[in-house]
Amino acid sequence: MIELYTWRTPNGRKISIMLEELGLPYEVHPVDLSKGEQFKPEFLAINPNNKIPAIVDRDGPDGKPYSLFESGAILMYLAEKTGKLLPVQTRRRYEVIQWLMFQMGGVGPMFGQANHFFRSAREKAPYAIERFRKETERLYRVLDTRLAGSQFLAAEYSIADIATYPWVDRHQYHEVKLESFPHVKRWFDMLAARPAVKRGMLIPA
Repeated sequence: MIELYTWRTPNGRKISIMLEELGLPYEVHPVDLSKGEQFKPEFLAINPNNKIPAIVDRDGPDGKPYSLFESGAILMYLAEKTGKLLPVQTRRRYEVIQWLMFQMGGVGPMFGQANHFFRSAREKAPYAIERFRKETERLYRVLDTRLAGSQFLAAEYSIADIATYPWVDRHQYHEVKLESFPHVKRWFDMLAARPAVKRGMLIPA
């Protein structure tokens, strides 16, 4: 049994989608960020970085409970635990990992900053808005170019797609029209139709 500590964010939904795709039993522990629940001592004992998501695998690698934070690490752990959605063969494996790192180092941070400065910042910061607008559009062009020649981000459906989808799902938050990136839109619509993705995006209810 996996205990999932999560909230309604792209990073949180990566893990619920993954668990649904794998068919692993899991128990949801909502961590309400608006109430500061990520700072509670019991959560900090699992994730000292006070961010969601985090998991506790009651059946860890040594048969004992194992806790893990950082969404990319959790995706890799669950993939290796089950032997799914991350190839074993070196070339195919690192093709997935490079696109996972592209999400972790680029898509997530830049889309997140764009969302903040476009929608949430108390004061308008034109320089920041323009900077993150340009970088967000550049990242969409990278995705679109890749997906013009590949059905998925890697050769097959993988944790790279699962990691990226919830961020693209917020395209309106960072003022991007998916129609401007037709290959991203085709990929997005295909993933959105997957039953496991639909279920995972509703967690926590």
